[in-house]
Amino acid sequence: MVDPNVMEKIVALCKRRGFIFQASEIYGGLNGFWDYGPLGAQLKKNIRDHWWRAMTQLRDDIVGLDGAIIMNPAVLKASGHVDTFNDPLVDCKTCQGRFRADQVDKIPCPQKPSKCVADCHGEKTAPRNFNLMLKTYLGPVQDESAVAYLRPETAQAIFVQFKNVLDTSRQKLPFGIAQAGKSFRNEINPRNFTFRSREFDQMEVEFFVHPDDGFKWTEQWLADRLAWYEAVGLPREKIHVLDVPEADRAFYSKKTYDLEYEFPFGVQELEGIAYRTNYDLGKHQEASGKPLEYFDEATKAKFIPHVVEPSAGLDRTLLALLCEAYAEERVADGDLRTVLRFKPCVAPVKAGVFPLLKNKPELVAKAREVEALLRPRMAVQYDDGGAIGRRYRRQDEIGTPFCVTIDFETLEGIREGATAGEKNTVTLRHRDSMEQERVSISALPAKLLAAIG
Repeated sequence: MVDPNVMEKIVALCKRRGFIFQASEIYGGLNGFWDYGPLGAQLKKNIRDHWWRAMTQLRDDIVGLDGAIIMNPAVLKASGHVDTFNDPLVDCKTCQGRFRADQVDKIPCPQKPSKCVADCHGEKTAPRNFNLMLKTYLGPVQDESAVAYLRPETAQAIFVQFKNVLDTSRQKLPFGIAQAGKSFRNEINPRNFTFRSREFDQMEVEFFVHPDDGFKWTEQWLADRLAWYEAVGLPREKIHVLDVPEADRAFYSKKTYDLEYEFPFGVQELEGIAYRTNYDLGKHQEASGKPLEYFDEATKAKFIPHVVEPSAGLDRTLLALLCEAYAEERVADGDLRTVLRFKPCVAPVKAGVFPLLKNKPELVAKAREVEALLRPRMAVQYDDGGAIGRRYRRQDEIGTPFCVTIDFETLEGIREGATAGEKNTVTLRHRDSMEQERVSISALPAKLLAAIG
């Protein structure tokens, strides 16, 4: 049974342990913006790095790009964002609230939370379009000639650099360009913690294919992306695949799958896999007057490639992993243990290193040696504060998969009945099972690295 208060507990844990803070908190915060603390920043980096490695390092048909956040406004004019990147907006004259017109049957009324906005007594305005892009100005004069926009998606830089990447990377169709980075949308109603924000990170691939192969590659990317989410810790049974009906797809899409996760606040989208045809390259070729065609040496044909786009939200993936990992359980002593069961590959700290007692210099010195041995290879956290059980609980709560304790057996060098290969051992404690084993210090790095993956 799902705890109805689980999101409140996760939000509290994120603040308490340094995963996520409200942006500008000491000034009252800023709705839709979040700061990632020490553990959250590392968790976010680990997820991004895992995605980047899967997309670029482990494949020879995808290369990377890091495009500018602000582009020539003509790019977003050609892509349709300036004219059509809108949400329908409704104002309530009673509470002065503003809401997306397509969500008024889901959003609680600010004055009567037991009712949704659609059912409350407040008088609503007719829907009107609201452009989601965040506007800025370049240069010293703030007039229409200086208008620019923070990018609403990472995709457009890939499309406008398609020819440069093609010419310099010596790729042939099918091939992809990957990018991970910041995007910005002036969301009307940011909500559900970090799920819907105004500043967020995307992880996108634009995969360029022959026009005859678009549907085939859409299915292949669906399988690949489901496998990736399982690899980082989201079980397949928690991910819903929505085959988006034609009426709900973007007009240029011939096929779209939404991958949705069972968040505590409902089933919501993590990623879209869209067959975008040749819409984007075609529009940019038309608007710029520059050729963005591909020449097929085998057939001597020239054409604008079609595109399959798997587009994932990094912040949403992180939030899903937090929700999936969070657990509370009664342990043998009757205490309530809070634990984040992250997959070791994404856990922000891989190993905690403890001296059994901090008032024993020889234990502390040996623990520092083990810490120095592990730190160049993985993220570790040294902790000598309080009882050993309390230290285990602290590491459980931040998702550390392994704890290494230097105890008196370590100093003895050999325990009764041990073989020569078991000398100089430490206690290795596993987060999920809480089981412990003796491991030689010399074998410890390889054992942990193998488990982390």
